[in-house]
Amino acid sequence: MTSPQDFLGFWETTGSAKTFTHPLDPALLDAYVPRGAHVLDYGCGYGRLTAELAGLGYRAVRGVDVSAALIARGRREHPELDLLRWAGFPLPFEDGAFDAALLFAVLTCVPGDADQTAIAGELGRLVRPGGVLYLSDVPLQGDALNQERYARFAERYGTYGVFETPDGGVFRHHPPERLRGLVRAAGFSVLAERRGSVGTLDGRTAERLQLVARREPNEAAEGG
Repeated sequence: MTSPQDFLGFWETTGSAKTFTHPLDPALLDAYVPRGAHVLDYGCGYGRLTAELAGLGYRAVRGVDVSAALIARGRREHPELDLLRWAGFPLPFEDGAFDAALLFAVLTCVPGDADQTAIAGELGRLVRPGGVLYLSDVPLQGDALNQERYARFAERYGTYGVFETPDGGVFRHHPPERLRGLVRAAGFSVLAERRGSVGTLDGRTAERLQLVARREPNEAAEGG
């Protein structure tokens, strides 16, 4: 079994030079997140979407990633952005510090259940009640290539949908209900879903699932 540190190692080396391709849907974002919102781009990589948000007029945006190499690249390419390298949880922000959070093609890079649950839970802490989580990720694919590699790596990783790529990456595709369940368990209610096609890191095309979810009110605080 490969360790979590091995997964992170890919993003400090080979993965840090990749060109990310998972696109933002500006119209969907605009429908739920006003320009004045404080936004966290978690798993921001080299700040590609953080920069796009700033270009759309979202000025209060923070990008955070676990990879030192990706954040260093982001600071070179986008010195105007507020990018932070931070490994582990909790992140250095107060509860409810953000009006919205982005989680774009992050869970696909985090194969372990516990790590995925921790990410969703931390975003549940950081997004204020009534705030929004905008998640986009890769569900299980139906094509022959993916079906073959899901089956080939299922025993090694113990999860159907986890697979390795020839350049050393380990990725995960999810049953859609897995993504919905993570969001709900973190205290969010799904408001909208969108499906579409995206480019992948290896130059192929994959189906994606976008979820926009609202953070439930803090009943204990309301009752107090």
